[in-house]
Amino acid sequence: MIGSHPTILMATRNRAATLESVLDAYCRLESPPAGWDLVIVDNGSTDRTAEVVRSFRDRLPITFCFESTPGKNAALNTGLPLVTGDLIVFTDDDIFPKTDWLIRLCEAADERESYSIFAGIIAPRWEAAPSSVIRQAIPLAIAYAFHPQGLSEGPARPNNALGGNVAIRAEIFHRGYRFNTSIGPRPTSYTMGSEAELIRRLARDGERIWCCERANVEHLIPRSNLETSWILERAVRWGRCRCFFDSLDAQQTQPSWLGIPRWIFRAAVGQAATATRAALSGNAAMLLHARWRLRFLKGVAYEARQLRRTGPRRMRSFAKPDATARPSEVGNKVS
Repeated sequence: MIGSHPTILMATRNRAATLESVLDAYCRLESPPAGWDLVIVDNGSTDRTAEVVRSFRDRLPITFCFESTPGKNAALNTGLPLVTGDLIVFTDDDIFPKTDWLIRLCEAADERESYSIFAGIIAPRWEAAPSSVIRQAIPLAIAYAFHPQGLSEGPARPNNALGGNVAIRAEIFHRGYRFNTSIGPRPTSYTMGSEAELIRRLARDGERIWCCERANVEHLIPRSNLETSWILERAVRWGRCRCFFDSLDAQQTQPSWLGIPRWIFRAAVGQAATATRAALSGNAAMLLHARWRLRFLKGVAYEARQLRRTGPRRMRSFAKPDATARPSEVGNKVS
C-alpha cells in the first residue's frame, strides 16, 4: 500500500506577497510516497495573486480557480470538486509548513483508519514580538489562531482542530458535507469559525479527531495585527463566534431585551467600570483587557440579534447537499 495522497486546499484573497512566500516554502515540502497536489481558490483578489500563482506552475502541482462570491467558505466549497487526493489538507495563505508536514499528516491518516480528521499543530510566526501589555491583556492563542503549548499525539476534541492545519478524509465530502457559507472570513464583518463549524458538525455525527503532534506549521502574524484597532475588531469577531457556537448547544432560550441576552448588559457595565479604573490608574494591560471584553460582548450582542432574525437560515444543515453538484464554471486551471 502506497498510502494517502493529500490535496492541499486553500482560499486566498489579496495577499499576493505573503502567498508568494508560502508557495516558495511549498517548493521545499517532502512528498509523501503517493504524491500530492494543491488547489488554490482566488476569492476575488484585486492584487497580483493570479500572477503569483502562475509563476509557480512549473514548480508545484497547482490547480487554480476563481470564486467571485465573497467568503472563505464559499471559496472552499468551490475548490472541493477539484480535489483529486483521498486526504484533503486545509490551510491558509499565511501558513508556513515544516518540510515534513504532509508526510506526518499522511502517516497519521494511514495508521489511524478509524479516524477521519487529523489536526496538526499551529505555532505563531511573529513579524514583531507582542508587547507585555498585549501578552497580559488578551488570549493570544484565540486572537492569533495558534495552539497553546501542551497538545500531544492522540485523540482530540473539535476545538483542537484549527482551520489552518487540519486534514479530513475526502470521502467525507463525497458523502455530501460542505462548509456553512453564512460564517467565516469575508471582506466585511463576519463570524469566526470557518472550518470549526464543519469539524464540530462532523464530530457530532460520529467522526473522530486525531491530534498529529509532529505535523507542524507556523501562522504569520504581521505587525499590523498588534495594533489596538485590529485587536479590538478581533474581539468582536470572537464574540460573534462564541455566541454562534453557544447557540448550537443551547438547551433553552435565555432572557433577553431587544434580542440581546440580559447578562450582556450587566457584564458590559462591569467591564466599563473596570476600564475607567484602569484608565485612571494608568494600568495599560487592565485597560486593554477591559476593552477586549467590551468588544467581545459587543460581538455576542450583535450575533445574538442576527441569530434571532435569521437563525434558521444561518444554522441550517450543510451536511447533505447534492454531492453530485458542480460549479458551472471552476475557472482557469494552471496545471
